Amino acid sequence: MTNEKLNIGIILGSTRQGRLSPQVGEWLKDIADQREDANYELVDITDYQLPFLGTTDGTEPGIAAWNEKLASLDGFVFIVQEYNHSISGALKNALDFAREPWNNKAAGIVSYGSTGGARAAEHLRGICGELQIADVRTHPTLSLFTDFENFATFKPAELHLENVTAMLDQVIAWSGALRTLR
Repeated sequence: MTNEKLNIGIILGSTRQGRLSPQVGEWLKDIADQREDANYELVDITDYQLPFLGTTDGTEPGIAAWNEKLASLDGFVFIVQEYNHSISGALKNALDFAREPWNNKAAGIVSYGSTGGARAAEHLRGICGELQIADVRTHPTLSLFTDFENFATFKPAELHLENVTAMLDQVIAWSGALRTLR
């Protein structure tokens, strides 16, 4: 068993113009970095320019880079926004472009939307199960109505800090335990 710090990726789950996930991701990373219990990094799926799965020969450099990035991580926190009662198509595509790099790792979910993104998070949990990602129970939900000023500027309520802390505690514990399986 290694004593190296775990590497946790905070995955921004949207590629839309004007998306809010970078604001939420930065907020989460600022909280996580104060803990000093792991190496946290933002992982933006837009950086990989993934094509739609099955529409190319699969040799685009972004596909290999995406899989390498995921393989370098011990766990994840997904920043998930709810689109039509589910996750974004871009996140689903990114999830499908890898298999083994997801296996035997833990993940937390931070969601947002009109109902806190709860329906998207539930869809993501099912996908995580198929990819052998152990999703943790604690799930911070952020409301577009109360945590975003004018639906555009992220201003989270203080009450979310307790759930974020508990979620990160679980992600670190589970990621450490699952490291022994890899």
